[in-house]
Amino acid sequence: MLDEERLKILTESAKYDVSCSSSGSDRRNVGGTGNAAYGGICHSFTQDGRCISLMKILLSNKCVYNCLYCVNRRSNDVPRASATPDEICMLVMSFYKRNYIEGLFLSSAIEKSPDHTMELLLETVTRLRKLYGFNGYIHLKGIPGADSLLLERAANLVDRMSFNIELPSEKSLRLLAPQKSASAILTPMKEMAESRFAARAENNKKFLPAGQTTQMIVGASPEHDGRIIRLTEALYKKYSLKRVYFSSYVPTNTTTPLLPTTPVGLLREHRLYQADWLLRFYGFSAAEILDSDEDLDVNFDPKCGWALKHMENFPVEINTAPPEMLVRVPGIGFVTANKIVRARKFSSLDFNDLYKMRVVMKRAVHFITCNGKFCGQTRPAAVKNLLLLADRAQNAEQLSLFSSPEISTSALIGQF
Repeated sequence: MLDEERLKILTESAKYDVSCSSSGSDRRNVGGTGNAAYGGICHSFTQDGRCISLMKILLSNKCVYNCLYCVNRRSNDVPRASATPDEICMLVMSFYKRNYIEGLFLSSAIEKSPDHTMELLLETVTRLRKLYGFNGYIHLKGIPGADSLLLERAANLVDRMSFNIELPSEKSLRLLAPQKSASAILTPMKEMAESRFAARAENNKKFLPAGQTTQMIVGASPEHDGRIIRLTEALYKKYSLKRVYFSSYVPTNTTTPLLPTTPVGLLREHRLYQADWLLRFYGFSAAEILDSDEDLDVNFDPKCGWALKHMENFPVEINTAPPEMLVRVPGIGFVTANKIVRARKFSSLDFNDLYKMRVVMKRAVHFITCNGKFCGQTRPAAVKNLLLLADRAQNAEQLSLFSSPEISTSALIGQF
């Protein structure tokens, strides 16, 4: 059984990987333990938004690579540990039966070689599925550079796999992680996407039912947000990824001038997630959001930023604008846009109706008309100042789950 000291080392070493969303699988229980169907995964989130319903652990943190940004790099003087496949399996079953976890996120440092590491990971998930009868959710971190047959066999057993891009450019990867290459990461990602497409064509739902994800470290290298967003868009289009995760760089190496010595902070990460949301759901392209040599404005969410740059597209008439334009108005999200489209079939809408629908009027008022009436500002500088003032007001604060109860619940109502 895995002892407490090794368990602490292996779970602590895994905390920097955020690409472990547990949604999207429909793997069902067929006589074993656990269930990864939609109702079987109970999501729980930490204050910074990370899912804690999965046991997140490394098989080993004894890495032969020396990626400068990584806490598990070969040259870093940290406690080392590894576990056997059976130890991981027994831990998962024990924790699952005690209702501590709803699934597993399993990764590993590169121990000896990519093939050796992938063989151990494959053995772990094979034993967990076939020997221990575990049918719960499993997200496996694929090892770039490992034999494609090993990766293919693992993909038939787990719900989701991720091959982390880590850095947004080949140049930065060569500088900070010389033992890795973009092609070694993108090739298995492409092969998994093609195999999953072929499996769906054959009605095989067991091959990566929850798809693929990846992660990029933000701020360890000098790439602009525009470059990151363009890469994100390309990954969605080429490899049909479910999610691209962003992780703000946390300094783990102060001995090299190649890395920043202060944390990047979560606000830049948050803005990138908002831009990612625009790509996936709002019909924006990366080129619309910002230029490749630009960074996102931390003072405004990306949709506000786009609207301020394109005031010529506004104001739009609430009673006639198509849905795809309504969702581009700051303060109007998909839910509210659908309410507006349904309601205006029966009567003309005014500003009071929008308040009742919970449109965030302090944002939207500068970009809309109701029956031809306009109540906002037209000068971009004035709109920008008013939006800044509104966001600094108490009711514009984004609350955490742990905020004090005396803050008005009206602050919780908002639209992107």
